[in-house]
Amino acid sequence: MLNNHSNSLAVAILEEANTAFVIINAKLKLIYANPASEVLLSQSKQRLYQQSLQQLANHYHFDPTYIEAVFTKQNAFTDSETTLMVDGHPLLMALSATYLEFENQNYVIIEMHCIGQQRKISQFHYQDHQQKVAKELVRGLAHEIKNPLGGLRGAAQLLESELADPELKEFTQIIIEQADRLSALVNRLLGPQTLGERSYHNLHSVLEKVRKLVCLGLPEHIHIKIDYDPSIPDFEMQPDQLQQAFLNILQNAVQSLSTQPEKNLEIIIKTRTAHQVIIHGVLQRLAAEISIIDNGPGVPEHLKDTLFYPMVTGRCDGTGLGLSIAQELINQERGRIECDSMEGHTEFLIYLPLTI
Repeated sequence: MLNNHSNSLAVAILEEANTAFVIINAKLKLIYANPASEVLLSQSKQRLYQQSLQQLANHYHFDPTYIEAVFTKQNAFTDSETTLMVDGHPLLMALSATYLEFENQNYVIIEMHCIGQQRKISQFHYQDHQQKVAKELVRGLAHEIKNPLGGLRGAAQLLESELADPELKEFTQIIIEQADRLSALVNRLLGPQTLGERSYHNLHSVLEKVRKLVCLGLPEHIHIKIDYDPSIPDFEMQPDQLQQAFLNILQNAVQSLSTQPEKNLEIIIKTRTAHQVIIHGVLQRLAAEISIIDNGPGVPEHLKDTLFYPMVTGRCDGTGLGLSIAQELINQERGRIECDSMEGHTEFLIYLPLTI
């Protein structure tokens, strides 16, 4: 703790500050942590006090040498982007360390701001804008293709009715079949255009329908596990729309795992409630959080920023429409979808607002 000669006003300000502050003494021991730092570092004052700088560095996985240098050089240090591991999760933050001499004692005050959430929101808004632009371009192109396709099919049907030779009709059938195939593709590109009726349903009943459907054709070496939170209440939704969105994401996970060696391959469907979630710029007090996790190879690095764009796929036989359509359906549910992926862990996170 700070000694008895500490300025009470300064301490009061630090105690009420929203910014995290900790103080290290010349023996490289933590002697003060304000309430904001307890929240940020996910530890109580009692556990933080008297830990050495090296112990803190080992626990949170950071390099302590730059803080030690502040003591020797008696200057300040700022890192606008550093990562601490808090409860096993990387936390991006801005950090500054300032040398302080007080009552013939040397200290370093460390100030920390979490910037990961702000950056994530900014990145989401940018990617969302880019995806909307790309989808509008693709939809415009799809409309331009759809009109002549109808004329092409109609002309082939008229031609077929005039042909006397049955063998020649084989060629008009090829034209009609290919026109229908392209028309179906165009309809998928255009995506869902109308909103269905909303009604109160149980989220887990929708997920279970999807799970059972996928399990019908699931390879034997892939296993699906569930981890549901039964406290999630029924809420207003379009169940068919959500079912299609979850199905697309789950099938994407299955296809990703199908290319891997047959060893410990699994998909986890997990639900939780999330508090104070920002969805499309609106703070939602309570939301349902749905995670679809697989331990496959991960999303290729060059696809991460464009994963939800139409016609973007990492498979040679893929259409690149499944995730794009899933995102559109989730958006229509006033929800948000994002992906966090690395080798061995790909997680699609869906947030849906709960109106209680």
